[in-house]
Amino acid sequence: MRIMHLIPSLARKHGGPTKACLEMSHAIAERGHDVVIHTTDAGLDDGERTALLEDHGGRVYVHPCQIRVAGHYSWPLARAIEAEMATTDVVHMHSLYMFHNLVGWRACRRHNVPYLLRPHGSLDPYLWHHHRLRKMVAETAFMNRVLEDAAAIHYTSEEEKLLAAPYARNPRATIIANGIWPTDYEDLPDRHWIESLFEDEGGETDLRIVLFFGRLHFKKGLDLLASGFAEAAARDPKLRLVVAGPDGGMEARLRLWLDEYGVADRTRFTGFLDGRDKLAALTGADLFALPSYSENFGISVIEAMVCGTPVVVSDKVNIWREIEADGAGKVIPCDKSALAEAISSMLADPNALAAAGSQARQSAQARYAWPLIAPRLEAVYSALAAGQTVDTALDAAASAEASMLRG
Repeated sequence: MRIMHLIPSLARKHGGPTKACLEMSHAIAERGHDVVIHTTDAGLDDGERTALLEDHGGRVYVHPCQIRVAGHYSWPLARAIEAEMATTDVVHMHSLYMFHNLVGWRACRRHNVPYLLRPHGSLDPYLWHHHRLRKMVAETAFMNRVLEDAAAIHYTSEEEKLLAAPYARNPRATIIANGIWPTDYEDLPDRHWIESLFEDEGGETDLRIVLFFGRLHFKKGLDLLASGFAEAAARDPKLRLVVAGPDGGMEARLRLWLDEYGVADRTRFTGFLDGRDKLAALTGADLFALPSYSENFGISVIEAMVCGTPVVVSDKVNIWREIEADGAGKVIPCDKSALAEAISSMLADPNALAAAGSQARQSAQARYAWPLIAPRLEAVYSALAAGQTVDTALDAAASAEASMLRG
């Protein structure tokens, strides 16, 4: 099959959607299919663009934006989509309310090509109501039709599907999780890297380190992170916080909050991390924290889990039910005192913390490995490309999954 992914940007500052699209396309290409990604240069610096083309040569096409705000308008992108649609079997469209949705939808209709629509959290009530007036204009102009005409909406968890139901305008759905490559997490670093961030404190030992890893974005609950950490830190002089990730518009405010709460000196910011440094942060932390107000999946959560680091997440992180069921950490409401109590209680019991870390690793490997997930996605693509209904696609996906488990 030939599968075309459409995504407005692959800039690393966008976090999960970028990683999910690249790894999903790689997982399907590994199964012998022709996979291409069309995107724009929005948010990419020269180094990122070069790395994309070098690391994913022949699969990623980066088109220049003419208008970089409110939709990432790119006429070269529109022309490329139209030119290639006749030879495409299935389109996988990422994100909503953007220019690529409009031109991709039109091209799919003209060429009778089915498409999966991946909202990446845009149909979560918290985000659906954000910038509502602007989104209503897009919905009236094209977005409602894009939703209605999709062969299926692709959700990554049952929770995401439930939350999106009032806004999706389309009952056809498939639930396929994001994934990780377990082999990328076999040779893990020790704690030295993350402890070295606090060397300027004069050799303080036995630190207990909480890690936030992700975009510094308004939806991530950074106000709760600052206040909850400060409350826990008041009870534990050994407690430290590492904030890792690119600025999504909230870094200055987070720094201000930490300073106001008197814990700025117990916090380190690393910026964007990748490669061994990322693994060192995820592995070296005692606890991973993500108190988001909205999180359609949480790739960084499963990355921490597969590194054996227990997690504390809000019940707005849409894989919270799986985390709770597998004993991989604690689930809390979006409340600073609940976060503080979870941090304190988990770190106070080293044996329980280690057990949760072990459960977290097992959970990530059993639920979220691409070699397990890719056959399900492949089966959905195959059924839709053959003109079958989404129910048939889901039956085919279930059969593929059962076959793999038997094998």
